[in-house]
Amino acid sequence: MKRQRSPAGGTRVKTRPVLTALALISGALFAPGFGVLSVTTEAHAATKISHATATSMFRQVGITWSSSGGCSDRNRPTCTSFEQLNLASAQGAQTLKRATGCALNITGGTETGHASGTYSHWNGYKLDYAKGTCVTNYIKSTFTYIGVRGDGAPQWRSGSGNIYADEGNHWDVLYYNCGGC
Repeated sequence: MKRQRSPAGGTRVKTRPVLTALALISGALFAPGFGVLSVTTEAHAATKISHATATSMFRQVGITWSSSGGCSDRNRPTCTSFEQLNLASAQGAQTLKRATGCALNITGGTETGHASGTYSHWNGYKLDYAKGTCVTNYIKSTFTYIGVRGDGAPQWRSGSGNIYADEGNHWDVLYYNCGGC
């Protein structure tokens, strides 16, 4: 650092270069997706996939899906659609299947009828899974219990930051990322 004599005869450090360096470092640390202080819940531009791409990905690892209406129309609440699903959510489902070895059946995707919000089904961040002993035991014994959601659903957080909420008859999973794919 460049030092210069102060009027009192001592040496002082020029503050402008120091402040510039601190600003650059703090900007990098707090930038979304970068640095040790980044937060996994920041909204990032997500890669969207088609229903056909998602079903192909699910078939590759043995994940099944079903709907009460026997359909995949995104605009009908009784259907199970994967249209506009985030790629990271589909990859997260694959990661869960590979990690657990459990049977996984998706009962809710991007179709209308779920709660709204940034991190919603409609926006491609969430999938619902049918309850099963295998997957329930895995979630509760592997992930960290983090308390209840505003609606009373107990929640667990995976090591990668994804949130698994027990909604009684199914698991509501919020994928911020692919879970280590």
